[in-house]
Amino acid sequence: MKFLNRYRLPVAVFLFILFLLIPVQLMVDNPMLLLERFLPGGGWIEIALIALYGVVVAYHMQDPSKVQAWRRYTWLAFSVVFFSQLILGLFGYEKFLMTGKLHIPVPMMILAGPIYRGHLSVMSILFVSTLVLSGPAWCSHLCYFGAIDSISSSGKTRRSPIRNKWALKSTVLLLVIAGAIVLRWLKVPVFTATLLATGFGVIGLGLILLVSRKEGRMVHCTAFCPIGTIVNLTRFVNPFRLTIDQNSCTECMVCTTTCKYDALNPSDIAARKPGITCTLCGDCISSCHASSIQYRFLRLSPRRARNLYLLITISLHAATMALARI
Repeated sequence: MKFLNRYRLPVAVFLFILFLLIPVQLMVDNPMLLLERFLPGGGWIEIALIALYGVVVAYHMQDPSKVQAWRRYTWLAFSVVFFSQLILGLFGYEKFLMTGKLHIPVPMMILAGPIYRGHLSVMSILFVSTLVLSGPAWCSHLCYFGAIDSISSSGKTRRSPIRNKWALKSTVLLLVIAGAIVLRWLKVPVFTATLLATGFGVIGLGLILLVSRKEGRMVHCTAFCPIGTIVNLTRFVNPFRLTIDQNSCTECMVCTTTCKYDALNPSDIAARKPGITCTLCGDCISSCHASSIQYRFLRLSPRRARNLYLLITISLHAATMALARI
């Protein structure tokens, strides 16, 4: 029975990935799966490989003590795949690009791009889908910039809260929206808009390499990225939650050293719930010796809620890895 329980989640992830990707292979005329672009029928091979990848990830991540390490491995793998296709596209291999046209790989463009162009992109649709299905998991499993921020912030985490976090987040979000509207209204050329977007991305990378590394926290994702701010503000459209048990929590504050999203400050622990910048990554769960931090989903038990969250999030991660290209 224990053996069956160990493989229940990996098998469910395998089937769910098939459910997500088989319709893409069957119904989309322009191949979205990369191997299908090089080899007729190759999309089926890619689906099988991605589904098996999901099985391996699910098998390991169902152990709370392995979540932090495996989330970093898989997130890094996601970004390597994403940026490798970008580099190949830059060298003229257009099959590695989703539309055959190059777009700037800055998360901000998921918001600003559709405003400037006047229509949604594939990445925008993927982003909204993840918000609906797994809440804020975009910021802990899927964002290609987030993986870099995660690596940069891997040092010792400062315990003091990030100062003026929401003032900065709100300002950047409003500036990005207003800037995209003005650029569209003034009919600014695509080349100029691209340069501005590139500059924004360079500033973000600077924060990642300098500030996040110093703070031991994902400052770019938590306090600067406008997509992260949208995730924070809309995370409640999804019923998944992390809670801190009122009675068993000893306020030892050990969990604050594992949270890279500035969501487990003393005030959050006193309120018995992670802050709004929590991404449900689950890194903190194994650090809590009292097992006070738990997943919640409607009336499911914490164990089943966590398994459901892993099922959806790992499957989305794997499917998006197969689909997310510039």
